[in-house]
Amino acid sequence: MTDFKNKPKKFQRLKHKYRLVILNEDTFEEKMSLRLSQLNVFVVAGISSLVLILMVILLIAFTPLKEFIPGYANVNVRKQGVENYLKSDSISVALAQNNLYIENIKHIIQGEVIELNGELAIDSAVSYEGIVNEPIEEDSVLRNMIETEEKYNLFNKAGSGSGNIGSFIFLQPLKGTVTNRFDVDEKHFGIDVVAPKNEAIKATLDGTVIFAEWTVETGYVIQLQHADNIVSIYKHNSVLHKKVGDYVKAGEVVAIVGNSGEFSTGPHLHFELWYNGIPINPEDYMMF
Repeated sequence: MTDFKNKPKKFQRLKHKYRLVILNEDTFEEKMSLRLSQLNVFVVAGISSLVLILMVILLIAFTPLKEFIPGYANVNVRKQGVENYLKSDSISVALAQNNLYIENIKHIIQGEVIELNGELAIDSAVSYEGIVNEPIEEDSVLRNMIETEEKYNLFNKAGSGSGNIGSFIFLQPLKGTVTNRFDVDEKHFGIDVVAPKNEAIKATLDGTVIFAEWTVETGYVIQLQHADNIVSIYKHNSVLHKKVGDYVKAGEVVAIVGNSGEFSTGPHLHFELWYNGIPINPEDYMMF
């Protein structure tokens, strides 16, 4: 019972007033005095401590001082580091691709086999796990449409066959000046080469004569069948030196430059190349 009676008395002691006096040591004159209690001192000290702690937290949180705390990273520096890493990775991939390109050019010049490496095409910044390669209806419709057009289109470029035309070495049938070039839109399926009169026309490849006749529009015409379904045609000749069924070698004379046929406007050679039934530009495969 005495403990409960003493507690209010102890709390009352906290409210006891005390006077803090500042005196002049020589004259004992009172300069300043304060009336204090233990409770007031505790309250003021607590509030001051809380204010001081709050100010320190705000100072660290909203000023660059936080960067001096060990283990605390600057957000901008971290972001810049990630960007630099991605840029360096892209540069390394581009550099590797350029080096591979230069090596392939060296192999081509030296006649060596080119080794394909698909690993350099992988971008480390891209996630390939979510990519699903599945055919869609629109793709199938487009594919069928293109295949149908290529099957029946006479004016497609060569290359839908075996793809061996690039391995042939074509000889120049006539040395002269090209005055009218290959133009499918104008239905001009060959080139016109002007040369001196009585100049010899030579076979561009080994082949067999499959046509050697006179026509009203193009005069004397000779046509050769070559390997891999390649056909060469020579028009507006004055004389034909070969007949149907003859086998000729590349560079062998087959005709003489002329001005025959209604479509001719002067001595020249109209030369055509056909591959798998498709006209191709002779200037893509030989120099005139």
